[in-house]
Amino acid sequence: MKRIESVKNPQVKQWKKLLMKKERDKTGLFLIEGFHLVEEALKSNISIIQLIVKENKAIPATWDISGIPVAIVTEDVMKAISDTETPQGIAAVCEQFLYGDIDWTRANVLLIDAVQDPGNIGTMIRTADAAGIDAVILGKGCADLYNPKVIRATQGSLFHLPIIRGNLREWIEKLQEQNVPIYGTSLENGEDYRRINPPRPFALLVGNEGSGVHKELLQMTTKNLYIPIYGQAESLNVAVAAGILLYHLRGTLQNE
Repeated sequence: MKRIESVKNPQVKQWKKLLMKKERDKTGLFLIEGFHLVEEALKSNISIIQLIVKENKAIPATWDISGIPVAIVTEDVMKAISDTETPQGIAAVCEQFLYGDIDWTRANVLLIDAVQDPGNIGTMIRTADAAGIDAVILGKGCADLYNPKVIRATQGSLFHLPIIRGNLREWIEKLQEQNVPIYGTSLENGEDYRRINPPRPFALLVGNEGSGVHKELLQMTTKNLYIPIYGQAESLNVAVAAGILLYHLRGTLQNE
């Protein structure tokens, strides 16, 4: 273990840079913090480059950290690299990860188009994980997967299922080649989601908080769905809507 006391230490400056997308893209690394997220990372197959622990903070005895370098830091250093107001005193530098081949003929998929709010992205990943979705695909314009706010909102679910960043048009075409129906979300030419009895498997496409799914993508879908609004709200939050639709579609499949 090494000890770092100064916020001006070059290593600390490097860790702090990982809070910015430019540095994450450059290095292929990202930073997580908090006991739950670090524990979920340790349980997964991702590569942890460095464990960072605040002085006088105990590492749980159940954690297997063999082979992982550990840095003991002061409270000031931990605050300097943290994206939260009250750091828990533990963080880790991890390698960005890729997933292997997926059987797309059997996969249920959530497609996300240009959702910019990190909290919404993270919540949808967490919800997809809870609903047993097989993969999440983030399209152009989405908040960065490794944004600290996205990571916190996933509550560790980013380590549980494949999350792919790519061109949604290409992915829709790929899924269509596998005869996977694509359900868009739109009031225009949409159908009440409760009337849908989807085949196995399916893909759900949700879009930007303000403008929804891009029209050119909606034109590629098998069918577009909407959720009825009974009160005076203009619309549902995209993460809430995604949760309702994913559980409906998954619930229908479970009952077959």
